[in-house]
Amino acid sequence: MAVLLLSWSLGVTLALVCGASWPQVHSAVAPENEVPLRPTTWLLEGKITTITLPKGRTRRLYFTLKKKAQEMSVTVSPCDTPIEWSLAARTLKDKPLKSIQWSTKKSMPEVWWRGPGTEKKLHSFAGNAVSTYRSPSYPHASIYILRLRSKQKSTRATVYLHEGQGPSGTFPLLPADPRVHTLGVGMTSVTLSWAPSASIAGLPHAENLYDYCVLVNSQRNYPSLCAAREGARKEEDQDQEKKARRRRVTVWPILKEWWWQQWDAYPESTPSTLADGYADLQCACQGTESVCTVSELLPDSQYYFDVFVIDRLNGTSVAYRGTHAHTHEEARAAITTLREGELRWVTFNDRGSNSEQFFSFNPRGSQQSGLLTLQSCGGEKVKVTVSSKGHVLNSQAVGADLVHIWLQGSPSYLIHLERDSSTTGPDLALTGGLMASVKMQTSSAYHRSGVPSLPSTLQIKSFNRLRGCNSVTLAWMGTEERSLYCVYRRKLGNREAEEEAGAGAGAGGVGALTAPCLGPESRSDTERVLCKYFQELNPRRAVTTAVIGGLEPGVAYVFDVYLMRRWGIPIKYASKMVKTRKEC
Repeated sequence: MAVLLLSWSLGVTLALVCGASWPQVHSAVAPENEVPLRPTTWLLEGKITTITLPKGRTRRLYFTLKKKAQEMSVTVSPCDTPIEWSLAARTLKDKPLKSIQWSTKKSMPEVWWRGPGTEKKLHSFAGNAVSTYRSPSYPHASIYILRLRSKQKSTRATVYLHEGQGPSGTFPLLPADPRVHTLGVGMTSVTLSWAPSASIAGLPHAENLYDYCVLVNSQRNYPSLCAAREGARKEEDQDQEKKARRRRVTVWPILKEWWWQQWDAYPESTPSTLADGYADLQCACQGTESVCTVSELLPDSQYYFDVFVIDRLNGTSVAYRGTHAHTHEEARAAITTLREGELRWVTFNDRGSNSEQFFSFNPRGSQQSGLLTLQSCGGEKVKVTVSSKGHVLNSQAVGADLVHIWLQGSPSYLIHLERDSSTTGPDLALTGGLMASVKMQTSSAYHRSGVPSLPSTLQIKSFNRLRGCNSVTLAWMGTEERSLYCVYRRKLGNREAEEEAGAGAGAGGVGALTAPCLGPESRSDTERVLCKYFQELNPRRAVTTAVIGGLEPGVAYVFDVYLMRRWGIPIKYASKMVKTRKEC
């Protein structure tokens, strides 16, 4: 027996040492059956990569850059849950030799990971917002490591790598002011507006490539379409009766149905597929118009509104900064009380009938005087009738020009607004989507004796002799009352400048900035260049000037002046386009 065991041991030893069938492996490489410690995923350049993040686990993505790539950017879009992600560059002292025949189950990053080297952390971020890291390539990096982790719950995220300078063009661009603004709130409707996307404003025929999608829900604002889809999934688990009521009064259930149909194909879906998904959506995905009225809402309810701009060619999207609004409660009486100094948008939703609305105002102070300011913001004129104790005090039509009505001698006034039927017509609709609306403001005037004075003209004049390469000089008429004047500017592209020059300065070539109802609250703070007080007792000499510097040579700018007053609505002067000189 001992002889047999000794013979078997010698046979095994000789087989191990001399066997020709045993594979030859390098000492630095693992055996064939070793499982990698860290799963390896390569991040491909120019492709949107979706990755699942199990709760508490760190996922790693690896990538290298081409030698000619001088800059790079990494964009990470969490779905709904806040995540942590970081980017590091790992530099190896000695790269693995090409002659090493490593295992097929062992990837290149796994081999590099075990080699000696140093690692430098380039960037880190935590939150649920879409974030981008843009930087020159790290000169000594052998490989880049992107780490992602979700602490709260399992979720998903998308990652995009771009090599080169500037934006990749895969994602739509947001404007300088990415907020969604609330133009008007009614009992069952809310009117929204937002600045145009830089991708749409900078491209011809952008309506064929992009869409705005407006989403409304009663829970919260969503930072991405993926987060909205998760919110829709939670809505499915709620009480059946509430879900049925929400289906009747909002566009939310229609959007949920669209998400479920389109999400599996997103973002690889084709433009035709996305376009088909818009067909039955009421004010959900509406092309490239940047004004939208969401109707059929519940009275006295809180709603959250999100706007997404979708690139139909690439199947990508970015989110504006959403807003929220509380719809008005159902009127217990036919008359709505106006508060002191309240700026109100009155919208007539029913175009088929001669709609009318009633308001009351009680001026403060013993003098019982006040000022009513109105301006029509739709394509139709609106008739206003002011009465007190059953006696009509004033009745007139309100158009695009500002209307001032002096209130004096009564403790209470009844204001009756109705659509002027003589101006109705399908061709009078406002370009932004509002059909008939009035901007109205009421203020008590304690120390006034009449309507405030207005400038003799609302035209802005520029002086050609004072026009330089980096500055222009503007002039406009003021009043004998001390008021604040604020100047805003916007740079035009070459195409916009040509259209504006063809249409005439201040008319039709500058989009929403020429709308008289859009006041300073609709403008970005970055567009304001100066504010100044001015007063001149002689109306004929009430001319003020301003030198606007910091401009670029040979560039067209649109300038707007707003007259800010303690009483009434701010007055907007006619927009003025001025082009700086190319050479000085």
